[in-house]
This record gives sequence, C-alpha cells and structure tokens, in this order.
Amino acid sequence: MTEFCHPDERKALSTEARRERLRDHVRAQGFAALGELTSVLRVSESTVRRDLEVLEEAGEARRTHGGVYWTGQSDTINTFRSHRDDGWPRKQAIGRAAAELIDDGDTILLDGGSTVYELARLIVHRPLQVVTNSLPVAHLLSTSDSIDLIMIGGCVRRRTSVAIGPMADAMLADINVTKTFLSVAGVTERGFFNSDMMLVESERAMLTAADQTIVLADSSKFGRVSLSQICGLEDVGRVVTDSELKNRWVESFDSLCVELLLASIGEATSPARPAEAESPQCSPIAHNSHPISSDQAGSANSL
Repeated sequence: MTEFCHPDERKALSTEARRERLRDHVRAQGFAALGELTSVLRVSESTVRRDLEVLEEAGEARRTHGGVYWTGQSDTINTFRSHRDDGWPRKQAIGRAAAELIDDGDTILLDGGSTVYELARLIVHRPLQVVTNSLPVAHLLSTSDSIDLIMIGGCVRRRTSVAIGPMADAMLADINVTKTFLSVAGVTERGFFNSDMMLVESERAMLTAADQTIVLADSSKFGRVSLSQICGLEDVGRVVTDSELKNRWVESFDSLCVELLLASIGEATSPARPAEAESPQCSPIAHNSHPISSDQAGSANSL
C-alpha cells in the first residue's frame, strides 16, 4: 500500500536538523510514540522510522512496538557528559573489551564511573541480571526488556550519582554475582584507589560479592594515588585498560599473574605480555600469552 507524505512534509527541516529535533524530543520524554513523533516533526511514519533506525544504530534509542525508548545520555541524571575529553575513545574501547567478558545469562555487578557506563551502553539488549549502585547505569538499563535490574540503595553522591554507605553495604553483603566491574581513580604498585572513603567501603563489598572482579581503568589512571585504597593489585582477576599503557605496568601485572587486557581503538583486544619476559608460573585463568605492541616496548616511566 502506498504511504502518502504528511501534508507539511515538504516544508520540513533538513534531514540533519529533523533528526536532531527527534533526538532532543525522545531524550526529553524518555519514551515517544510513533504517532507523536509524526505530529511533532510533521513527516510521514516511514520518515520517522528511518530516523529512529539511525538513532538506534547510534546507541541512543531502542525501538519497540509503537514507539521508542531513550537509551542515551540524560540531562536529568549525571551521565558523565562533563567528563568527555580527548580520552573518551579509550573509555569506549575499554567498554567494548569488557563487554566481551560477559556471557549471556551472567549475573554481574556494575560500579559507577564513566568507563563502566560505556560498558553498560553495550549490554542493553543482552539477557543478563545486573546489580548496580549507579543511577545513570540503572536509568539506562531500565529501558531493557532483556535485563533483570537490581538497584543498590543508600546515600547518593550528587557528583557521581552512586549509592553508597551502610545501607548499600548491607545490601551488597547479601548479594552474589558472577563478575564485578569496578571503576577506580588511581592505580599504583600498592593497589587500586578511589577518592571517596565511603565509596571504597562499598567497592570492597562488591569485591566480596563476586566470583571475579574486573577493574576498568584507562591508562591515565596508572601511577595515580588517591585518598583510600580499595585493594591490592593481586586481589582482582582481570584489569582492562587501553594500549597506551606503559610497559612497566604490563610487567608488574604479569609478575602477579593478573590478566591484563589492552583495548585498542578499532582493533581486537588481546591479553598483554612484556616482550622477551620469562613466563611466570600462573594458573590457566590468569596466564598471559600475547606479546604487547612494539610501541610499548622499552617504555619505563617511574610513578
């Protein structure tokens, strides 16, 4: 059946301007019906469907029967827009690498933080059980039909929008998950750090709740110390970072038999290993076997 254009479609905005207006409307409403969008934009349903397909491919919306849910960043909840900088592609690459570590059906725990949020954006459509103390992550995943979402309660930090404190810790004590994905403010040879002491208490409870803890940290966090220590380097199962990491850190994690994954933008992620280093006696899970890239060899900066 032939679909006729909306009477005002010939007077419509350019494609780029129309799609930006559609994006703003869906973001502001959270959910928008198809008929609502044709009225607001003054275009046909087929045009709206094409525009929604573009929005969904960008990871900012999820189409459903009769309408669309917003799954991108929200102006009402801190979703790290102010954190965006030249290092954001590294966080996105780390998020992609971390998503590959999750199996369908897993029960996982997601900490707050911009890098963990990038991971959350990639699992919206997967069949998972997700526990989180992050309001931005919970808001994002609440639109999913495939995710069983459990929200940790407690005192919410305005700057980070995460729930922490005694109530959060008590709830975490009764939870068991397959994997915890942790965000940190700093990494030194002493261990992993964060700047909020109450948050660190909750993150320690997250470690206890998990069969395996995976730290997500871009290379700029290495060599930084913060107020409170979460745990030692050897207390986690894996660390996912980017390929700009200095070789000395690769050697440190290799000596502890902690698996280190280096994420490269636009490339496959593989375990890291210092060139020409003698293989330590590690368990099969923690063993690293892939050489690092040549541009990392020989880098050795002090803390």
